[in-house]
Amino acid sequence: MDEQQAHRPGGPPTGWRHGTPPWNRWGDDAERGPRRPWRSTVLVTAFVLVGSSFAARGRHEDRLDLDPFARVLLVVASALLLWRKRYPVPVAFGTAAAVTVYLAAGYPYGPVFLTVAVACFNAVVTGHRWAGWTAIGAVWAGHVLVGHWLYRWLPPSGDGAGPWEQEGVVAAWVVAVVAVSELARIRREQWAKERAERAQAARRRADEERLRIARELHDVLAHSISVINVQAGVGLALLDTDPEQARTALTTIKAQSKEALGEVRQVLDTLRAPGDAPRAPAPGLARLPELVSQAAGAGLTVEVEGEPPRLPPGTDLAAFRIVQEALTNVVRHSGSRRARVRFEQPDGATLRLCVDDDGPATGADAGGSGNGLAGMRERAAALGGTIEAGPRADGGFRVLAVLPVTTSERVKNTTPQEEDR
Repeated sequence: MDEQQAHRPGGPPTGWRHGTPPWNRWGDDAERGPRRPWRSTVLVTAFVLVGSSFAARGRHEDRLDLDPFARVLLVVASALLLWRKRYPVPVAFGTAAAVTVYLAAGYPYGPVFLTVAVACFNAVVTGHRWAGWTAIGAVWAGHVLVGHWLYRWLPPSGDGAGPWEQEGVVAAWVVAVVAVSELARIRREQWAKERAERAQAARRRADEERLRIARELHDVLAHSISVINVQAGVGLALLDTDPEQARTALTTIKAQSKEALGEVRQVLDTLRAPGDAPRAPAPGLARLPELVSQAAGAGLTVEVEGEPPRLPPGTDLAAFRIVQEALTNVVRHSGSRRARVRFEQPDGATLRLCVDDDGPATGADAGGSGNGLAGMRERAAALGGTIEAGPRADGGFRVLAVLPVTTSERVKNTTPQEEDR
């Protein structure tokens, strides 16, 4: 069984090499309801009829020969199993009644008990435990009554009481059927629980992937479209008075839109070809100069304090997206044309990333208040870090991210000369 089949919701459970468990192989159909188990019912019917015929040939003197009524009872007890998936409780009691009548009529035992075993097993496994227990217990109680009390009035005439040892054998047979049924029921419930857990895990992974893609698309589009919007405004304002500056703005729009399309295509490629490696490396702080250049094209001067550290891929991507979103918010929501990005690693295990602007705010959403800040907080929280964003006491707006770099993930920030030493 392949990996996808083993883990898809509603598929065969892990642990069964040939699909669904044996008791569920002719199970429910989503459109037509439970299927009728024709093959197993025909096999059981044939086995019961043939086996009972052989039992009749070697019968004891206290047992009657098979007649048409006996064969009708055998067929009825077996044919009822055809509806055991749809009506487990009536089938359990129906087979029990047919077998009890068959025994009370004095016919030879044979494999007739198999029909009760199958019906009661099915009832217990499908969750009707008390019905299965009661039905098979009724067969045993009927056998005791017929063998030790009602035999005086039932055929064959002159029959005596049955030995109690025989009742012990029947009781052991009943206990065995109940025990096997309970074990199968427990395994079925475990299988259903595992399948539900796998389906829930698959839904959770799908939700997380959708959230990740939405966050990536927001980060890419919000930054690029903000730059494009600012440059478009500049181009329109200078189109008649300063055509050269308008041309520069349009060039910036073209370059920014091309880059945005490339990043969006990279994100969407992961949906078209799941599991394939991305065609381009994930962005990181190595692209900070490019981000500063794009901000400059939007009229924002960015000062970088401190050296961007080398980080594990996940932290590197999160740090880059946080800076990108913070600068986008400055362009969109702040009247300041200057911003500062500061990197600090006070203890070597934690990165403090601070983005400041001097304001003033151009609207109620200074610094951003929607998906941008939520996305930054989710990125930081996914790494075990925190985000603080809000107005500064001296005016402006600050975004402060604290991202941990664990011992196992930390990358040594050394130069090639230091590594040679």
